[in-house]
Amino acid sequence: MRTDTIFYQLFLTFHSLLFELLGEPIENADDYQFISAEIKEKAFRNLPN
Repeated sequence: MRTDTIFYQLFLTFHSLLFELLGEPIENADDYQFISAEIKEKAFRNLPN
């Protein structure tokens, strides 16, 4: 699955955009950090019998 890099870049550039979309006070954006954590998916492998 690909990451949503477009949204990440938008929210990183326009800090208050996410809070405007959520209807939250824009002042909360000052203390919020946008980070991109990489999460690995569990791998399924066939084991030999």
